[in-house]
Amino acid sequence: MALLVHVLACAFGLGSWVAINGLWVELPLIVNTLPEAWELPSYLTVIIQLANLGPLLVTVMHKQCPGRLNERFVIYFILSIGVVSCVLLAFFWERTTIVAGAPHSTAFFIITFFLSLVDCTSSVTSLPFMMQLPAKYITTYFIGEGLSGFIPGVIALAQGVGIAKCVNSSKTHGNHTDEEQWSMQTEYLSPNFSTQVFFFFLAAMMCVSLAAFIGLNRLPRTYELSTENLVQDTAASVSSGLDNSGADTDGGVDKSSAAKSGQLPAELQPSKYQLIYIYCLVVWVNSSTNGLLPSVQTYSCMPYGNLAYHLSAALSSVANPVACTIAMFFQNRSLIFLGVLTLLGTGFGGYNMAMAAMSPCPLLIGSAVGEAVIVLSWLFFTGTLSYVKVMVGVILRDHSHSALVWCGAAAQMGSLVGSITMFPLVNIYHLFKSGDFCNTQCPS
Repeated sequence: MALLVHVLACAFGLGSWVAINGLWVELPLIVNTLPEAWELPSYLTVIIQLANLGPLLVTVMHKQCPGRLNERFVIYFILSIGVVSCVLLAFFWERTTIVAGAPHSTAFFIITFFLSLVDCTSSVTSLPFMMQLPAKYITTYFIGEGLSGFIPGVIALAQGVGIAKCVNSSKTHGNHTDEEQWSMQTEYLSPNFSTQVFFFFLAAMMCVSLAAFIGLNRLPRTYELSTENLVQDTAASVSSGLDNSGADTDGGVDKSSAAKSGQLPAELQPSKYQLIYIYCLVVWVNSSTNGLLPSVQTYSCMPYGNLAYHLSAALSSVANPVACTIAMFFQNRSLIFLGVLTLLGTGFGGYNMAMAAMSPCPLLIGSAVGEAVIVLSWLFFTGTLSYVKVMVGVILRDHSHSALVWCGAAAQMGSLVGSITMFPLVNIYHLFKSGDFCNTQCPS
């Protein structure tokens, strides 16, 4: 029964961020179809931030009406919305409407908002539900949450990308051959399976998550026995700790009681200035990874070709859970090390931003070296800063519960500031220029 609960907890975690992660890795195939083209990621970053209305409402309900909010009903509701939204996305993602005299992807944006609402709200509903189970199942849930980014990335790599080639296209005016005009057009080869099939795959993953949640609610109440065993194990370890109390003390600090409290000893707690430094890291890292750089990923990658954009999006999605897994086994809490790692990740992000600013003629364009460098730069940018996010969370978790709350607030503030900063630069002032794979002329 314990193995079954582990499987269900992992499958339940799959639905946490699979929709948004899936959308992001599919963008290389979408931007060539929708009218917003290269500006599409900047719209998505703002829409995702607007969807934080969901967790805000849940938090207010918990505060104003404690005990009145049925978390299980909310989870059933949002997972059902996720399934329906993914199915609707498969059918309507290409539909456009005329807004202010120009075509816009209204259906895509509305459905994306609901998918973002599902994923953002899951952060404040799924974890409290999992807290009702023994602690060992929470770790399994986080593994499923990591897979919600890993699996769509792997499927996107298997999907392949519409590799571009240049073809001559003629246009004849009237019936006169002398008025025939020739021009180079970009033609994309078909991927291994369509975007619609990919969205149906996302819907299937949401269904798996919903079915797992139903299973967790309908299993026999074996959790009580598991909890009993957990209490007995804890009592045994405490007894063992009392028998060896001389070996567990260091400078008058009882390490076993510190471990039981879930906090570090007072002398190992970060100071006020260290906390300020940590929160600054949180704001900057989340601003970079959730707002500033994703808004211009098309401009930094597309000049090198659709393959470079496809690989950077898919591998970055895979890099996030891999970095989180590394952080589980190799933890380095040194604030100096995390600061150096943040600078390193910022350096990769700076290169990506510079290439976006130079679009449509970035460095090493038209060469395999240029493609490899931009893909690796996005990979290391995501991986290094993801590790910093995890380790900062570990440090603040051991500090206090309120420190984690402020960490979440700082993360959301950074993401919001990054998204709002980039939106006008991309969509109003048009500081970043798009190009065409076949017709853009760059100086040699």
